[in-house]
Amino acid sequence: MKEEIVTRFAPSPTGYIHLGNVRSAIYPYLIAKQAGGKFILRIEDTDQARFVEGATELIEETLSWLGMKWDEGPEVGGEHGPYFQSERREIYKKWAMKLISAGRAYVDDTPEEEIQKYREECNARKVPFLYRNFRPEKLKFEWVEGKPIRFLSDPKRREWKDEVMGELSAGPEVQDDIILIKKDGLPTYNFAHIVDDAEMGVTHIVRGVEYLSSMPNYLAIYEALGLPRPKFVSLPHVLAPTGNKKLSKRDGAKSVTGYRADGILSEAMLNYLCCLGWNDGTEQEIYTMDELVSRFSVEKIQNSGARFDETKLLWYSGQWIRKIFDERGVDALYLRTEGFWPEEAEGASEEYKKQVLSIIYDRLRVLGDLKTMTGYFFRDPEIKIEMIENNKFVKKMSELERALSLRKTAEILGEIEEWNAENIQAGLNRALEETGRKPAELFSLVRISLSFAEFSPALNLTMEVLGRETSLARIRKVITAISNE
Repeated sequence: MKEEIVTRFAPSPTGYIHLGNVRSAIYPYLIAKQAGGKFILRIEDTDQARFVEGATELIEETLSWLGMKWDEGPEVGGEHGPYFQSERREIYKKWAMKLISAGRAYVDDTPEEEIQKYREECNARKVPFLYRNFRPEKLKFEWVEGKPIRFLSDPKRREWKDEVMGELSAGPEVQDDIILIKKDGLPTYNFAHIVDDAEMGVTHIVRGVEYLSSMPNYLAIYEALGLPRPKFVSLPHVLAPTGNKKLSKRDGAKSVTGYRADGILSEAMLNYLCCLGWNDGTEQEIYTMDELVSRFSVEKIQNSGARFDETKLLWYSGQWIRKIFDERGVDALYLRTEGFWPEEAEGASEEYKKQVLSIIYDRLRVLGDLKTMTGYFFRDPEIKIEMIENNKFVKKMSELERALSLRKTAEILGEIEEWNAENIQAGLNRALEETGRKPAELFSLVRISLSFAEFSPALNLTMEVLGRETSLARIRKVITAISNE
């Protein structure tokens, strides 16, 4: 019978959920789904000092937003719960007692002051702090409440295979009597993740390369417990834009929640993060979730850091906005826009906002751009004569030429019987002939008069959505402003 593939995402609820965290969830999700296996969400909340209220909910919301449903974990339950480490104390005690009974774990009742003094001596001598060189000669193989439990190491050369980094090994100098259970009765990560993965049947452990240095200690615990090794998949860091260090908040990258608030589409975030350090060997860049599940392979994960590029992320978002519109229509895209319209849009009909969206969508990078790019569709813009005067095409015209050109354009457009994009364009073309202006001059002048924005959609489409009355009123208002200058 073929072994079921089981992966997990095991974040700590400490607040900020960064891009590297999410990528560490995407890859195990794809591994499990591709194999028809199971993806588990487990919350590693044993570090109570760093626990942040609401962080677990944020993790769950982020995964759900990305379309990554966990098969076992908080909210959905499962046969391997509880899924919060803080609720699994008795399970860790049971496994710790196995080591104690086998003579491979002992109670550490050495006063903390003495341990600290030894640590300082090591620092002064510039030698590694290894507790195994300080451990008492006579060890107590028992469980004592309120006292840490340490692993009794057997330092030796250990070798292992990493699915991304290849064949690895480390000598005895990096192995130590690490703490398994803290004095508060909760386990350390070093022990808890091994127990939990064993209990939950995890077959593939996907996490950052920062854990590689601890692997010899992990392998020693696997051996002492008689556990088979799962497959290890170590992910290189997501790097800062400079490429010389791990990405952090100080490098300007937002949290996933921050990008979501800006209006980055979930499909774009998933797509970008998956391709940040992975490529299937083709030129394809835009992938749906189904395509990622079918095409993903661990072998194609690069073994060096991937540089974060916010411009590329925004490009992905723009591509996905257009993809949704082109493939599913304006209604599907409109459903994503709640909360991203300018305040002036409140009270506007859905139908009108959909009209606006249908002519502006291809200029959006994120849905948050709606706030800054569509305001003039919902309110009359402030007239800024300097914008007219500074336009590289319009500034060649005198004030009289501007006023006369706009007056003639308004006159011609006012004669249109059926106000639609085709007839508006015909009217604009006629205005070009009768004013003798170049398209860049006249159309720029009319566009600014309508929007006083740096950019706007095609002029005839903009006027069609604004309507005859609003379009002509704005042009005439600018004529008056120019004439009074």
